[in-house]
Amino acid sequence: MDEQIRTIMDSDQFRTKWQRLWAENNIFSVKNFSEKPTYYVLDMFPYPSGNGLHVGHAVGYIGTDIIARKKRMDGFNVLHPMGWDAFGLPAEQYAIKTGVHPAEVTKVNCENFKRQLMLMGLSYDWSREIDTSDKKYYKWTQFLFLKLYEQGLVYEKEENVWWCEELRTVLANEEVIDGRSERGDYICIKKPLKQWVMKITQYADKLLDGLDKLDWPESVKKMQREWIGRTEGVDVDFKVLDAAGTTLTVFTGEPETLYGVNAVFLSDEHPYVKTLILDSGSALQANISLLLDPKNAVDGLFLERFALHPLTGKEIPIYVVNYLAIDGKEDAILSVPDDDPKAQELCKQLDIGHVKVFDGNHIQAILQNSASINGLSRAEARAQITDKLVLSHAAVKKVRYRMRDWLFSRQRYWGEPFPLYRNADGQVVKANYCELPIELPLVENFSPGPDGASPLQCAQDWVTCEDVSGNPLFRVTDTMPGWAGSCWYYLRFMDPHNQAQPFSKQSTEYWNQVDLYVGGAAHATMHLLYARFWHKVLFDVGLVSFDEPFKKLYNQGLVTADAFKDATGRIVAVDEAEYRDGKYCLKDTDDELQVFNTKMSKSLLNVVVPDTLIKEYGVDTFRVYMMFMGPLGQNKKWDIKGIKGCARFLNRVLSLLDNGTGSPRSHGKKSGVSNERMEALWGKALLKVDASFVTLNFNTAIAAFMEFINEAEKSKAYFIEHIAEDFIKALFPFAPHVCSEIWERLGRTDIDYSEWPKARIRLVKATKIYINGKHVDDLLDGTGEEQSDVEQARSKVSDALKGRSVFKVIYAPNQIVNFLCSQDA
Repeated sequence: MDEQIRTIMDSDQFRTKWQRLWAENNIFSVKNFSEKPTYYVLDMFPYPSGNGLHVGHAVGYIGTDIIARKKRMDGFNVLHPMGWDAFGLPAEQYAIKTGVHPAEVTKVNCENFKRQLMLMGLSYDWSREIDTSDKKYYKWTQFLFLKLYEQGLVYEKEENVWWCEELRTVLANEEVIDGRSERGDYICIKKPLKQWVMKITQYADKLLDGLDKLDWPESVKKMQREWIGRTEGVDVDFKVLDAAGTTLTVFTGEPETLYGVNAVFLSDEHPYVKTLILDSGSALQANISLLLDPKNAVDGLFLERFALHPLTGKEIPIYVVNYLAIDGKEDAILSVPDDDPKAQELCKQLDIGHVKVFDGNHIQAILQNSASINGLSRAEARAQITDKLVLSHAAVKKVRYRMRDWLFSRQRYWGEPFPLYRNADGQVVKANYCELPIELPLVENFSPGPDGASPLQCAQDWVTCEDVSGNPLFRVTDTMPGWAGSCWYYLRFMDPHNQAQPFSKQSTEYWNQVDLYVGGAAHATMHLLYARFWHKVLFDVGLVSFDEPFKKLYNQGLVTADAFKDATGRIVAVDEAEYRDGKYCLKDTDDELQVFNTKMSKSLLNVVVPDTLIKEYGVDTFRVYMMFMGPLGQNKKWDIKGIKGCARFLNRVLSLLDNGTGSPRSHGKKSGVSNERMEALWGKALLKVDASFVTLNFNTAIAAFMEFINEAEKSKAYFIEHIAEDFIKALFPFAPHVCSEIWERLGRTDIDYSEWPKARIRLVKATKIYINGKHVDDLLDGTGEEQSDVEQARSKVSDALKGRSVFKVIYAPNQIVNFLCSQDA
């Protein structure tokens, strides 16, 4: 390791020193009700897995830390807390795998995560730390659940739900993608079970309307809109040709396509299918079970029944199709192959003919083969055919939602117990608030039962209890999903030590919405939707005074990394691979490896942890490099090569001081010209740094710092003291340990709350650079002296002048440098 990198690595003493001082002096501990303006910046808190944090996690945490430190310097009272989303499947699966109790696993993992976060020098207010599996926290999760229960938003229902045999639990629709679990990618099947459900659909319109006023990425808002799926349309009646005179009512949001309907597709859950199964016996049930095998491709089963088309009077076949069971959104749809690729594929497979009803692309199409609406646009045809159907009593107007109510119970151990009982008659009795928390008992066997029963059913001493009159009660043995604690944790951070209520209204009115919420886009239709739902309920019952939790949302990008396989397909650890002669090989042999870039994963042996990098290069080098890799919101491929350059940069920053003199190092003579030039260079750099806090493209700020140092050293400019101070303050949020050390050596104190520097724009003079009269660049640090300015201008546009012969230079002090030259060589 070269000497410059060694110097910054040795500055790890800075890390130890300054992190100790920050903790001893409670620098980041924030008080409620300060007279300063407030700013609440929050990370999506992590679930503490056994794998610890990797550099992909660090990107977002360092980004929010930079913002929090800058906002303190801007004079804000900054709330920047951290805690642990500790209940739920991740911790429990790890515990089952290792045989260690989830409570113990969670405690160890939380401690490790906290150690790693503190190692990175993140300015969290640890006095507000929360843990969703702590009874002092989940007491209030149970309290808020009861508030929703009292509003009639919780009910129990038996229905076909997603069951994951591998995880041995039910899953919500949002947790199943194409018939496989979102966590673990395991096959899921539908299974009839009685479950607790939340009426999130009752808030569908409020959740939709609220999106318009949020400063969120459009992609996330689009995902929520599509998930909620509000559609205006009609319920159309199709009379079945059977002895019972059955009518199938099917919703469509595109009634203009009705003339293209060639079949009715039903799911196995449709009431008519269940009736047929009862009438037909086990044969139909067996055929449907075969159809629904998760291994099957898209397929359908003809029910040997027909329905009458309400417009044409034609007989159309009725099928059970398996993809409706997988989608889980509708139990009946109309097959229109001309408007639905999936229906077209299935009809071709089943040999069901169809009519083309569109002439042209489907968005701007003109209707054809559609009787009275031929020649109309889709919008015109939709209005006309809707009126016709309604007037003939063949349909009624309807608003439908794609979103279903939220399946809220899990047959697992590691979660919040429901504050509910059943009495001897099986009736549900809610707990009194004074009984909270209903504590999760400590059990030896926490694995789910083979039949899907909750492990808590075996804790009979806990299950059986009495009411105040001595009547027997039996606790509900399901637990809440992992999402419950994260639905409201941002509110608890505002008032974490309140023992009388989950949070006071005064504290929530003081901090108000989360100003900036940073986390992954993967949570769009789960955590972010659930938290908005709970918050709107809390707003309606008067517990909070604002109706949206997160004012601005920002999705940080992923950090991917190369992973390796050998010729047999075996995954090879990153530290066993070596790049040589234009290919990756095993270090100890010449065996070539297959390389592929993917998300960091312990199973792929390509995880890069912060601990090693911080030990080798220093904490501030690590922080600066993580931001220098690219814009905060952009996906980035991990590459260690650039980190040494960041180490050298910080060493050059250290060289701003003479050794131990406490004053900036001077380069060259001390003159007014040099001072003005330095002001111009710094003004240009600071403008770029300020701009990076608007875009959150912190890589541009790092580049501006580096460019400033390069230009200053190259031109041998004099470091004016106030510029040296401003530079250190501006760099401080990015490299707080090194900058705190320099600040102290300058004889200054309290850099954490010092005032953010202001760009002295009036001193930045722009001399326009032209080539053959065409403006190509600006010289922002001109001296007003012809020889110097022309030389600098030539250097700035050297690439554009390459291969050309300059035959004349036109110069006007502080105005223009125009190179007249030949065309390209």
